[in-house]
Amino acid sequence: MSKTIVITGAGSGFGALAARALARAGHTVYAAMRDTGGRNADRVAQAEAYAAEHGVRLRTVELDVLSQESADAAVGTILAEAGTLDVVVHNAGHMVTGPTEAFTPEELAAVYDTNVLGTQRVNRAALPQLRAQGHGLVLWVGSTSSRGGTPPYLAPYFAAKAAMDALAVSYAAELARFGIETSIVVPGAFTSGTNHFATGGHPAEQTVIPAYEARYAGLMDQVAQRLAALAPADADVSLVADAIVEIVDAPDGKRPFRVHVDPANDGSEEVSRVADRIRAEFLTRIGLADLLAPQSVGERTEAPA
Repeated sequence: MSKTIVITGAGSGFGALAARALARAGHTVYAAMRDTGGRNADRVAQAEAYAAEHGVRLRTVELDVLSQESADAAVGTILAEAGTLDVVVHNAGHMVTGPTEAFTPEELAAVYDTNVLGTQRVNRAALPQLRAQGHGLVLWVGSTSSRGGTPPYLAPYFAAKAAMDALAVSYAAELARFGIETSIVVPGAFTSGTNHFATGGHPAEQTVIPAYEARYAGLMDQVAQRLAALAPADADVSLVADAIVEIVDAPDGKRPFRVHVDPANDGSEEVSRVADRIRAEFLTRIGLADLLAPQSVGERTEAPA
């Protein structure tokens, strides 16, 4: 069944690939990105060209996850054009690299703003519609760094992704009685096919860098090279888009809570399996097992005795 989908941060990387894959699967997809009339104008043109060439419903919408006003306007545009919204894909993110000490608190807050608070702004814009219609899917694009291998010099990004994962887990229970599903896609370290490393930020303050460079000379390049070496030769970033399509196309109420796409196998899947089992067992122990899966319209909505 065709769905109307919005994907944040869909100008490049996972977001752009997923938008195209979902459109090819027959869905109406809004590839959300900021500054569609400026620096991302070429990406808007590319999406339009792709839609025309393949005869798919791939559209773009202006959405800056740093602005509640922008998120509200984007959802309003989608509802005005499509009349509905079925799936929200939280994909927008920003990576920074460098010694953790070198980043100011304000720089860490900026990473948190994009990767975590941005999802909250989009949820506040979209969830009233999903709750009112009694169904929907919120799909979060996380990172194996939340629970798997964590190489150094990526702490602000890792911390933000861990926070986003925690937010997603809490939302899953809070949305279940509205009939809204939650799925978390957990990509591993894809060092090619995305712009994460190429467009990643660096600390503006450079005074402590020499001290770290003296002890950890060339470490960031070493990390990137070694992560790339871990990935099998056939590890294609499109695997993440394929996983997103498979989740969206799964029957309502039958979607997996978490799906790992980690060719390098950094251990996150094993740790998450334990954490998600404990979550399920604990909610069951305290009489809230109904929060582990969305309830269909017409099912009991009262809290269990």
